[in-house]
Amino acid sequence: MPTRGTPTRATGVRTPRQRAGAAAEQAAERHLVAAGCRVLARNARYREGELDLVVREREHVVFVEVRLRASERFGGALSSVDVFKQKRLARAAQRWLAEHHGERWPACRFDVVTVDGDGRIEWLRDAFAT
Repeated sequence: MPTRGTPTRATGVRTPRQRAGAAAEQAAERHLVAAGCRVLARNARYREGELDLVVREREHVVFVEVRLRASERFGGALSSVDVFKQKRLARAAQRWLAEHHGERWPACRFDVVTVDGDGRIEWLRDAFAT
């Protein structure tokens, strides 16, 4: 299973923001695994963008964007995944699918897991569906 680390500053020291983001991703992963998902990849990076988590839930490959927000003041975590971010995630997912499944892609979807400042987790399935 590919596991790629969180980017660090040139000194190799992670910033408080990076540590908080990594903790949110770990909390989201634990939540998804407890719900029956199997982790396929973490922090898969491509020129097009980064996939925080790739999991399998039953017959679906699920691309999970993890968002941490300390407050709802600027619209909350879900609102921070705008249309431009969605397009970048879709392109990264296409790369991941091509790399791991060739031309025969399984059913897939995009979910968002939000983690708030109190550690509360919300899993929004098929978050980009219109």
